[in-house]
Amino acid sequence: MKTALITGITGQDGSYLAKLLLQKDYRVIGTVRSYRHANTRNFDYLGIKGDVIIEELDLLDMANIILLLHKHKPDEIYNLAAQSSVSLSYDQPLGTFSFNTISVNNLLESIRLFSPITKIYQASSSEMYGLVEKMPIRIETPMHPVSPYGVSKMASHFMVTIYRESYNIFASNGILFNHESFLRSNNFFVKKIIKSAIAIKNKQQLSLKVGNINVKRDFGYAPMYVDAMWKILQQDKPNDFMICSGKSMVLRDIIEYVFDKMSLNKHLIIEDESLFRPNEIQDIYGDNTKAKEILNWEYNLSFFEVLDMLIEEEIRNDF
Repeated sequence: MKTALITGITGQDGSYLAKLLLQKDYRVIGTVRSYRHANTRNFDYLGIKGDVIIEELDLLDMANIILLLHKHKPDEIYNLAAQSSVSLSYDQPLGTFSFNTISVNNLLESIRLFSPITKIYQASSSEMYGLVEKMPIRIETPMHPVSPYGVSKMASHFMVTIYRESYNIFASNGILFNHESFLRSNNFFVKKIIKSAIAIKNKQQLSLKVGNINVKRDFGYAPMYVDAMWKILQQDKPNDFMICSGKSMVLRDIIEYVFDKMSLNKHLIIEDESLFRPNEIQDIYGDNTKAKEILNWEYNLSFFEVLDMLIEEEIRNDF
């Protein structure tokens, strides 16, 4: 039986990944910053509570990581822990950069020194690319991040590459574009839109305030994206992969689709310039050819199909 360690396990990706690994007969260790503040509600929803071993871990404390490696001897580590809000990174640039880089460096160095046979997956982000001259984005596309979050992810991405090439450890980056599910945190765009639309429908909210909705993004379905994460660490050699739908959508179209599904008046959508980001990517979508060819990863959903699933699941659980 393989042992997998997942940092950031209580979030959307960590919870779906834990369920996938348990189905594949892994022993799953999940880490949280604090037992006291650990929210395992997603485990309840997925029916895996009690099947995951929860450990407290401070990723800024390398000694803490080393002790955990000695205790559990993981075959695979999936590093999903991060300050992952682009908007928040503008308010907390130093904290975002510090945590998102030091945590990765500590994991890589601990593996190099004390557990060199452990494979590690690093959750990279499409935000690393930022302003690009040509679409679709590919692995080799020059990076020009426009947010502190994007810069922090870029730094960690290249540190993974350095450890792979210089120290011969199995370290791979998964560059995931936006991916959504019912378990997505409420502060993320699609989740916020759906929950707000339901609240308006139920007369619990008067309108929806949004920022710049004329930009375009590449969206996918989270449960299918975590399958790609697992496949990345099952390869014979470490490598970097872009996990995306390969298409972009205007945010306005997403909102209007949800409002149409709920039979809501679009005049209730209010654009508020105070919610605009200081710097914004106008359009971004990736090329998933490498993932499909090497990982044998299949993804053919349109995001309207995903939205239908998310709306249905949100209404079903709205109580």
